[in-house]
Amino acid sequence: MNEEPESRLEVSITTEVEAGFYANFASVWHTQDGFVLDFAVITRPPQLEQDSESGTPYISVPTRIVSRIRIPPGQVFELMKALEQQLSAYEKETGSPTA
Repeated sequence: MNEEPESRLEVSITTEVEAGFYANFASVWHTQDGFVLDFAVITRPPQLEQDSESGTPYISVPTRIVSRIRIPPGQVFELMKALEQQLSAYEKETGSPTA
């Protein structure tokens, strides 16, 4: 038999990254080569502003990106599956959907 050995991913993390970063906003966008996930934190309370050209009022929400992750298109499907699994487990453990 010519079976291929199983793969085992050995994950390590630096001490600088281990604690993680707080983010209360996320943005997802894509290019032809992949997907980009920007995680940000709101830096000040939202303020009512006015567009300088049209005069239209809008709410400005100042944010700062704390982490940008780029992933290839094929990996997005695996990420979505993992998020769904973890969200289901979270809801089962806490007994409530997230807000």
